Amino acid sequence: MPADRGSERIFELEEEVDQLKAAVASHAVVDQAIGMIVALGRVTPDEGWKVLKDVSQHTNIKLRHVAELILIWGRKGAMPPEIRAELEDALDRCGPTEVPGAAPER
Repeated sequence: MPADRGSERIFELEEEVDQLKAAVASHAVVDQAIGMIVALGRVTPDEGWKVLKDVSQHTNIKLRHVAELILIWGRKGAMPPEIRAELEDALDRCGPTEVPGAAPER
C-alpha cells in the first residue's frame, strides 16, 4: 500500500472512530432521558421511547436535543415551556401505566 493511501486510510479510520464516539455519547443521553420519562411518567421503556420521539416530532427539535433538555430539567428543574407542554401531552397519550406492586389507584 503506498504511503499516501496509508495516510488516507488512517484519516478515514480516525473519522470513523470520532463518529462512533459521538454516537455512543448520543445514545447514552437518549437512554438516560428515556429512563427519566419511565420513572417520572410511570410508563414502560418502549412507551418512554415513544414519548421522547413524539416530543421531538411535535416540537421539530432533534431527538438528542430534547433528551438533553429533559436531563437538564432533571438536574435543574427548568424546561422550555413548549417542551414541557408536549411532554405532558405525550405522556397523557401513553400512560401512566400501573406501577408494579403498587396498590390500585382510587
